[in-house]
Amino acid sequence: MLLQTQSLTPHLALLPLPPSKPISKTQFFNPNPLRRTHSPPPRCSLSAVSEPTQLQKPSTKPFPAEVSRTIVELVSVGTLSTLTQQGWPLGIGVRFAVDPEGTPVLCLNDSNRQFSIDRRSSLHVQLEQSGLRTPQCTILGSIDKPEDRTFLKYLHSVWRKRFEEEVDEDLLYVVDVDRVLQMEDFREVGTWVTSSDYKNAEPDPLRDFSEKLVNDINTNNIEDINRFCNIYADLDFQVSEAKLVWIDRLGLDMRLWSPQNGIFEVRIPFPRDVTDEKGAKSMFNCMAQLAWEVEKNFHAPDFEKVKQVKQIMNV
Repeated sequence: MLLQTQSLTPHLALLPLPPSKPISKTQFFNPNPLRRTHSPPPRCSLSAVSEPTQLQKPSTKPFPAEVSRTIVELVSVGTLSTLTQQGWPLGIGVRFAVDPEGTPVLCLNDSNRQFSIDRRSSLHVQLEQSGLRTPQCTILGSIDKPEDRTFLKYLHSVWRKRFEEEVDEDLLYVVDVDRVLQMEDFREVGTWVTSSDYKNAEPDPLRDFSEKLVNDINTNNIEDINRFCNIYADLDFQVSEAKLVWIDRLGLDMRLWSPQNGIFEVRIPFPRDVTDEKGAKSMFNCMAQLAWEVEKNFHAPDFEKVKQVKQIMNV
């Protein structure tokens, strides 16, 4: 069953960061936690704040429409499915680009475009994250063949930007999006996204460097990840291993292994949105510094821990 994590946002707020030089790799990856100091307090330390009760609690994770837009921005191959002349469902692998509203642009040759009995189709796209999770989206819509030459030239530019190659404009098609099914992983319950929500959503601003950040943190900062489990999550089981799965503008997704209880996923939200790579590194450093101070009793835990996790697999 999918459980929502509790937000740290109502309880934590970052102190304003003064202008600083770009964060170096040494600052971001500190494999020796004993080098951390507790005096003076970190300039980006977290503290409790109060908010008017009438305000709606902000989301701690991207909405399904945003996740779908992020997937199609990062992935350029998918499975296009439709019905054959004999009425059989058939899926073929295709490359695709997307315009600023997330509309898929396809390049179909004669054999590809003649197998369908009508325009209805689906485009299934999936993104592997750290080898641990595969979020995916399935776009339902109609395959359209634009006739306007100006529009075709525009689609040509979209394709060229994605693949850095020229293409015959007469082979370009678009999928007119009707709705989208977004799933967090295999065997998960999907969420339907309307066409308008999908087109109006923005892909995650960290998408182009999330994978590198995750790999670097899992390689160089695994002690911090383990500490996050103890400090920011209220767990009732012992964790033998923890890995970062993904990072986005709103927080971290972590996979936890417990020999006695199974495999879990927990969401650790950021105190505020981050919009670029430098901001993500700075946020991670701040939270790692605070977690270390709390663990060493240099700082009181004045925040509410995440209390709910999602179980991925039983023992």
